[in-house]
Amino acid sequence: MFIVDIWQTWLYEPLFNALIYIYNNWTDQNLGWAVIYLTIIIRVLILPFSFIDEFKKSKNDAVFKKVDQLRKEFKNDSVMQKQEIRRLLKKQKVSPWAKAVVLVIQAVVFLLLYQVFIGGVKGEKVIKILYSFVEFPGAINTNFYGFDLAARYDILWSGAVTLLVVFNIYLGFRRNKDGLNKSDLAYFVLFPLAVFIFLWILPMVKALFFLTTMLFGTILHQFSRVIFKSKGP
Repeated sequence: MFIVDIWQTWLYEPLFNALIYIYNNWTDQNLGWAVIYLTIIIRVLILPFSFIDEFKKSKNDAVFKKVDQLRKEFKNDSVMQKQEIRRLLKKQKVSPWAKAVVLVIQAVVFLLLYQVFIGGVKGEKVIKILYSFVEFPGAINTNFYGFDLAARYDILWSGAVTLLVVFNIYLGFRRNKDGLNKSDLAYFVLFPLAVFIFLWILPMVKALFFLTTMLFGTILHQFSRVIFKSKGP
């Protein structure tokens, strides 16, 4: 199929070769660090979209504050309230497209890495898809400081990602001046739990990928807050 050929030839094989090249030449054949390096490289390549998303986020924060003000101002006139909110959103052109691009790219990389470890990183399969300039590494070492990157049901790394998710949610809630409701509290508990279970049943490398990209995103967000200080619309 055409779509399968595109996935295999233009996505899976380039990523796999990049991973093995980094493994051979940059990390002294440490596959865990190769995954970390590859993740950072991909996040750097999509920085323009990430910065656009952060800019939109800072702008949207101000917009949503204004929306809350409009809801309070027109709480007794629902028709006028909807009109004013619609006019504000149209004026500010609130759009999540940049964030969607970043999320889609990360999701594709997630699936590709999953395919790498499910399909195997050894034997004839590796030789067949390696480019001519990428040296065959032999038996690939999946040990990362005592942890098997291909192993499932790892509590430590899944737990580390979950704690970072909890921390990020907490930071977001701290900026909420109106207090939390029951749905917020449910999200605070259920979403991290779902993340933990999801990563726990997958190969440990997925947790390493998520941890790296989330740390990169957290640093980028803090840096962007200094650059893109939200202003009122």
